[in-house]
This record gives sequence, structure tokens and C-alpha cells, in this order.
Amino acid sequence: MKKKMLLLNTTVLLGLGGVLSTPAYASTIQDMESQKSQIQNQRQDVQSNIKAASDELTRLQAEQDQMKAQLERLTIAEEENNKKAQKTEADIKETSKQVEQLEKEIKLLQEKLEKRNDILKDRARSLQESGGNVEYLQVLLGSSSFSDFVDRALAVSTIVDADRGILKETKNMQDELKTKQADVKSKLASLENMKAELDEMTVQLAAQKKQKDALAKELKDKEAKNEELKASLQSKDSSLANEQSTLEQNIKDQKAAEEAARKAAEQAAKEAAKKAAEQAQKAAAAPAEKADSPSAKAEAPKASSNDVAPTSAPAPKASNVVTVGNRWIGNSAYVFGGGRSQSDISRGLFDCSSFVHWAYSQVGVNLGPLGSVSTETLKHAGTQVSSSQMQPGDLVFFDTYKKDGHVGIYVGGGKFIGAQSSTGVAIANMSSGYWKQKFNGRVVRI
Repeated sequence: MKKKMLLLNTTVLLGLGGVLSTPAYASTIQDMESQKSQIQNQRQDVQSNIKAASDELTRLQAEQDQMKAQLERLTIAEEENNKKAQKTEADIKETSKQVEQLEKEIKLLQEKLEKRNDILKDRARSLQESGGNVEYLQVLLGSSSFSDFVDRALAVSTIVDADRGILKETKNMQDELKTKQADVKSKLASLENMKAELDEMTVQLAAQKKQKDALAKELKDKEAKNEELKASLQSKDSSLANEQSTLEQNIKDQKAAEEAARKAAEQAAKEAAKKAAEQAQKAAAAPAEKADSPSAKAEAPKASSNDVAPTSAPAPKASNVVTVGNRWIGNSAYVFGGGRSQSDISRGLFDCSSFVHWAYSQVGVNLGPLGSVSTETLKHAGTQVSSSQMQPGDLVFFDTYKKDGHVGIYVGGGKFIGAQSSTGVAIANMSSGYWKQKFNGRVVRI
């Protein structure tokens, strides 16, 4: 009987051990955990790409905003310069009328001078016939022109008072008309040069605007493609997330099933052990097995306790004037007469002299009233030095539409920073090309 009971216990425990150690659940969970790990790795890669796409979108949008702001500045600059060009055109017409009027006055004066010339010739002949002063006759005969004659005659002390009065009046009229004519012609030439520069500036601004429009479109296309890529990556990530979620649920369900099976096996083991114990007790009640019952009784619990175990899972400085304007590079536009109000400055609209005034104001140096600053006021704002002694921070001047028509700040290395009509605020090379030709050697140290 004892042997039978031992055989029964061994059979029950071996059967229970087989249930508890079956690899079916573990193998399935292991496969799913492996798949889950692979999906997580894929999601990490996809999410990294999504972040890169988002960062690129942010950069492109910032660049797009910057480009939009610059296009707005260029549009304003184009409008302002067109207005200035129209005004200059009107000034040229008005000045041309003044020139025409002066030409008429000069023609009338020439006619008067011819008449006076005849009068003076008659007086000279009278003097000659009456034996007058030979010096006066030599003045008339030796002059190369009537104007030369007037200058010579005024130097002759023997001229009668009446002749002297005529000559002085004539000389004054000549000088006045010459001065007016020179002034008006100079003004007309300056206006025509300014008009030419404004026309060129308008062409440059239009070209810049066209180029920036093309760049803006290119950025927009890149942005659209990047948006499409980001959406595709997000869709893939969503799909992987669903797959991961399904696997996690399956793993959870499988573990729950495993746990239920384990508990069922434990319960079965307990019931089997209990049944075995009961049978052992019955056997112990028989007289033939009395001596053996304590031993048998002790063996059953020992076997049960060894084999049934729960499972477990495992301040600003003046020297800064050469760099303070760098913030406007690519963020400004040239406007003739611009930069003389806070509104213009905040939008980055400068001309050459207003930019220099602003730059020096940023390092605590006042170059006079902002409203009246010009290349003319700036060239007298400091001490003139030789171009061979030029150093960073000095003002450098160029002859463009007029003498000293452009000014910038020398930054060293043969370069200067200034507001140029073709670029807005930019660093330009004055040691070769256009600006070398235009540099007139004037250097002012503030």
C-alpha cells in the first residue's frame, strides 16, 4: 500500500510539473516581446525623423517670415525711391526751364552788349580822331573778345567817367549771369545724376524683389514637401503605435492566461495533495500499515512543498561701431532720404548717411540732428586723415551721383559697411571694383 501511495504521489507531481513548466506561453510571449522591441526601435527612428522634419519646418517658416519682412522692406523702398525719382524728374524739368530762361536772358544781354560795343567803338574812334589817349585805343585793339575788352578797359585809368559807368554795369551784368548760369547748370547736372542713380536703384530693387520672390516660392515648396514628409512619418508612427498597442494587449492577455493556468495548476496540485493526504490517512487507519503511516504521511507534504513553487518574472564701446550694424545685413533696404524717423529705423529703411548716424548713436556718439544729417554734414563731423592712415571706425567717402555722394564706415581689410542702394546695409569691398573706382580718398575720423 505504501508503494502504491508513493507511486500515486509521484505521478500527480510529475503531471503537475509538466503543466507548470510547459514552454507554450513563454515562447509566444517571448516572440511578441521581440516584435514589440523591434516596433519600439522603428518608432524611435520614425519619431527622430519627425522631430528633424519639425525642426526643419520651424527653420523654413522662420526663413519664410524673414524673407517676407525683407520683401515688404524692398516694396516700401521701391515706392519711396519711385516718389523721389518722380520729384527729381519734376525738379529737372523746372531747372531746365530756368536754364532756358537764363539762356534767353543771356541772349538779350549779348544783344545789349553788342550795342554797347558799338557805342564804345564810336567813342574810341572819336578819341582817335581827336588825338585821344593811345592807351585806350590799345586796349580796344589788343583785346581778344568783347569780354576781354571790358576787363582790359576797366583797368585803364584814363577812361572817362561815362565810359567807366557803362563798363562797370556791363561787367556786373556779365558776372551775375555767368554765376546764375553756372549754378543752375550745376544743379541740373546734380539732379540728372541723382535721377540716373535713382533709376538704377529702382532697377536693382526690382531685381532683388524678383530674386527674393523666387526664393520665397522655393522655400514655400520646400515647406510643403517637408509638411508632406512629416505627415507621412506621423502616419507611419501612428500605424506602428497601433501595432505596438495590439502587441502589448496580446502580451497582457497572454500573461493573464498564463497566470490563470498557473493558478489553476496550483489549485489542482493542492487538491491532488489533499486527496493524496486523505488517502494516506485512510491507509494509516488500517492495522497493517500503522507503523508506516507517519513516514508516509510525512513524505507526501514534503514532496508537495518541494515541487509546487510559485513562478516569478524578471555696455557699448566706440570700437563696436564697425559691427553694430551687422544686425541689419539682409534685413534692410536702401531708401533715398530714409532712416530719419524711428518708424524707418525700426523697419530697417536707411540711406548711407542716416545709417552712419544710427551706427554711431548706438555706441554713444552723436553726429548731429538726425533730420538734417547728410554726407556734407558728416564730412565735417570729425578730423580728416590720410587714406594711408585709415583705421576701423573711420568714415570713408565716395563720389557717386555727386562728389562725396556716398559714405560708409571702414571695417578694415579694405572693406566698409554702409547702406548701399543695391543691397541695403551690407559690407562692401573698396579695394577693388566699383567702390575702388568711386573712393575719393576722403577719410574722416570721429
